[in-house]
Amino acid sequence: MTLTTYITNEQSNREIRVALKAIARKAIFNTLVYEGFDYDAEVSLTFVDNDKIKELNKEYRGKNSATDVLSFPQYDDFNDIVSPSGVVPIGDIVISLERAEEQGYNLFHSIYHEVAFLCVHSTLHLLGYDHERSKEEEKEMIQKQKDIMEIIGF
Repeated sequence: MTLTTYITNEQSNREIRVALKAIARKAIFNTLVYEGFDYDAEVSLTFVDNDKIKELNKEYRGKNSATDVLSFPQYDDFNDIVSPSGVVPIGDIVISLERAEEQGYNLFHSIYHEVAFLCVHSTLHLLGYDHERSKEEEKEMIQKQKDIMEIIGF
């Protein structure tokens, strides 16, 4: 499995360093590997500020508040994938870098740790997991996140 990650910076409050991009790619890749994803994949990752993510959250989820990450899956069921190129566009991840920095500070860990966690969390959403559906799925997602974060060194 190969992963192509398209990273876009649509915020101007914080610099996006090469190391942050590398951690994000590592988190996404390892989540796909952990889940046994067998296809070559593409994921779009966009960094925004709190105002932009609030706007997106309101538009797509009806919630008029800033959040840390939004996930926009390309597929509901990966059994129906037909990709002539052999590369599967998994979906889009949008992270408020401003919120990630705040959360990292409040949890006493780095922005790298927080972005990695948000990428793991969001990639699981792209693969169909949803912690809001049931307590069981929330527990399963939490365990997967812990496992994957350990695998990538956090």
